[in-house]
Amino acid sequence: MQRRKFSREFKLEAVRLVRERGVAVAQAARDLDVHENVLRKWVRELSADPVQALPGNGQRKPEQLEIERLRREVAKLKAERDILKKPPPTSRGDGPSIQWTPLLSP
Repeated sequence: MQRRKFSREFKLEAVRLVRERGVAVAQAARDLDVHENVLRKWVRELSADPVQALPGNGQRKPEQLEIERLRREVAKLKAERDILKKPPPTSRGDGPSIQWTPLLSP
């Protein structure tokens, strides 16, 4: 089953039903065919940060985008660091060992 995505407008209207019209969360959730916990989360998010809450349609908040960008950068820097940690290839000990013996003249 695929995850459903809701627009910001839909979320705002759902929260408005609960807050301004006084509809119970359980009733509003049933009417809108949304899980009750999801609607409670929307109400909580909008109370905490009215400007950036409920981005809608799978969009992320700016903080989440920044965290994702920083995680990618950390992964890249770790890979670069690991490359630098590897010892450089040398000719000593890599191939077959050859012993030098001086030639004796008769």
